[in-house]
Amino acid sequence: MKTLSAAAAMFATLMCATAPATALTATAKPAAADATTTAEGINWYDGDVDAAFAFAKAHNKPLFLYWGASWCPPCNQVKATIFNRQGFIERSRFFVPVHIDGDSAGAQKLGERFKVRGYPTMILFKPDGTEITRLPGEIDADRYLQTLTLGISANRPVKQTLQAALAGAKLTADEWRLLAYYSWDTDEQQLVGSKELWSTLKRLAAACPAGDSANRLALSALVAAAKPGETAGVDKTSAAAQLTKAVADARVARENMDILTNYPAELVQLATSPKSPARAKLIAAWNLAMQRLSGDRTLSKTDRLQATAAQVSLARIDTPDGALAPALLKDVRQSVAQADSATTDAYERQSVINAGAHALSDAGLLDDSDSLLKAELKRSHAPYYFMLSLASNAKKRGDKTGAINWYEQAYQAAQGPATRLQWGAAYLSGLLELTPQDEGRIEKVARTVLQELGGTQNAFYERNRTVLERLAKKLNAWNGDGKHQAVLGRLRQQLDTVCGKLPAADAQRATCQGLLSPTRV
Repeated sequence: MKTLSAAAAMFATLMCATAPATALTATAKPAAADATTTAEGINWYDGDVDAAFAFAKAHNKPLFLYWGASWCPPCNQVKATIFNRQGFIERSRFFVPVHIDGDSAGAQKLGERFKVRGYPTMILFKPDGTEITRLPGEIDADRYLQTLTLGISANRPVKQTLQAALAGAKLTADEWRLLAYYSWDTDEQQLVGSKELWSTLKRLAAACPAGDSANRLALSALVAAAKPGETAGVDKTSAAAQLTKAVADARVARENMDILTNYPAELVQLATSPKSPARAKLIAAWNLAMQRLSGDRTLSKTDRLQATAAQVSLARIDTPDGALAPALLKDVRQSVAQADSATTDAYERQSVINAGAHALSDAGLLDDSDSLLKAELKRSHAPYYFMLSLASNAKKRGDKTGAINWYEQAYQAAQGPATRLQWGAAYLSGLLELTPQDEGRIEKVARTVLQELGGTQNAFYERNRTVLERLAKKLNAWNGDGKHQAVLGRLRQQLDTVCGKLPAADAQRATCQGLLSPTRV
């Protein structure tokens, strides 16, 4: 799920859990009671996941699955703006709510089963276990609740609705809305392969009757087209006109604020040529829309900060290293300070401080960003997340030692097996990038990560597997000239010991054995 500016999103996706909810695992036994009522009033199912699906089927209720982690800003934003809404609590009476914490035992294997990777992912299932739809947590609470209600009452899964739409069948307005507000960012290619996403969304937008759903499908198609390697064939004139019309209409911009605040630079660059009159016109219109959204009190504080951050992204499109206008810098500082002082909820702060720190950093206000982050280390329930942002700021300054120290502190403070693997990989990646000559430290950290890996259940599934594959690729590239062959040899021996303890028939074993293969570069 992408809910941050382009730079901030790197951290959110690199790396959320309902507050007092009980995490479900693959091995936990169902509790005596079928559910546990949290402080928010949501009856999160207390038991294993298969028991939850059996319970849903027996009681003819849909099942709502929330996959997240306690540290991730977008997950904390969902908790602070959606899960605590009376409308969501009331709707939760009509489905079985299930929470999987990514750090719980067996969670990564469950992630592979349900094809979920990004935090947060929210899926609605029919009572028989058929997936209905994936819900977009980046939209505002009202639109989220509307989409959730449509999913609960849907006559068929979105997958079937998509097939019908592409075959030319007539859909209801509600079915088009479910397609338009499907969480394409967390789809994991369940409905459409990544290479076909742009063309598919474009076809849907053309077939959809004019209105909000058609607008959103068209904008989502442009987002898909803006991804690397997917821009060929885009009509810039048409795309620029489409985007200009969307940002100029206050209601349409508000309806699609998540797209417009998250992808300003990508979409402007897709639709216009560098330093062209068309680009200047589109940027000017986009800036006005972001100014409206940043002052819209019906939006969350995080959403308003992201509208401010979008203005920074727009200003840097053609002059990435240029000085920003003093008025914009003042606005960034004031917006962040106001959001900081006005936010008291612990979960909301995890999201607000993250958005604010990245807005300041993107604007070149690194000292302000550092001050905000350091102050939050004492308040946050997951301070190790913000330590990675401090490492990023240090790296921007060219302070390699400072960056490495923050990576190390973040790893030392990280909690939970999947989280510690990610933070260990971030620390090791930082060493490989910033101090590749420090062979001894690199080996020491790598051995520590592998040692923890050996004691982790189901360590080679889903997000964990992705993290490990990327890390192995970096280690092999580091040894590209063969100068670190002895280190890689010792690490392979350690990993072989870990792999050897896995059952021969376990799919994890092949993954493990292939990680540090000399042929993987």
